[in-house]
Amino acid sequence: MSNIANKFFKYRSYTPIPFIILMLLYEDANVWSLILGFIMALTGEFIRFWGVSWAGSETRTTGSVGGTFLIISGPFAYIRNPLYAGNILMYLGFGIMSFAIFPYLQVVALLFFFIQYHYIVMEEEGYLAKTYGSSYEEYCKNVPRFFPRLTPYKSKNVVQPPFDWKDGLKSERRTLQAFLFVTLTILLLWFFRRF
Repeated sequence: MSNIANKFFKYRSYTPIPFIILMLLYEDANVWSLILGFIMALTGEFIRFWGVSWAGSETRTTGSVGGTFLIISGPFAYIRNPLYAGNILMYLGFGIMSFAIFPYLQVVALLFFFIQYHYIVMEEEGYLAKTYGSSYEEYCKNVPRFFPRLTPYKSKNVVQPPFDWKDGLKSERRTLQAFLFVTLTILLLWFFRRF
């Protein structure tokens, strides 16, 4: 794993923190930014939860890339990196909710996360290609990296783990807590600034 990809992968849970601090410090929300941003952030979290319920707690590793299964079910049937796409939607949604330094903070954050995920995805794809060979090559030919296809990809040759929403909920606990914390903080800041 390259040094920069290793750092991005290891600290990927913490890289949003500076953007969240700036969002909270410069919060300038309005009713429409709160509604539209929340819908976008919730959509991102739903995609994450759906993906984690298929992929399991392996998505929480910080040591090195890897995985027991080549997941092609659920959101992975539409997009190869649904967790990262969900993250980007969630972060952008929070940025819109807060309306902080709009649109500059949101554009800078989007660029940063696209760069971060580019490096991480290159490493993960290398691992998956080496581990799953032709099954992964076929998957890559049919499923886009970041922009979803309209119909689900299917392959009977690839063994899938069971969908487990309870395991997904357990694995997603920290993200759900952070989601709730950021949402409530933005709402409280808006409320006290307004009233």
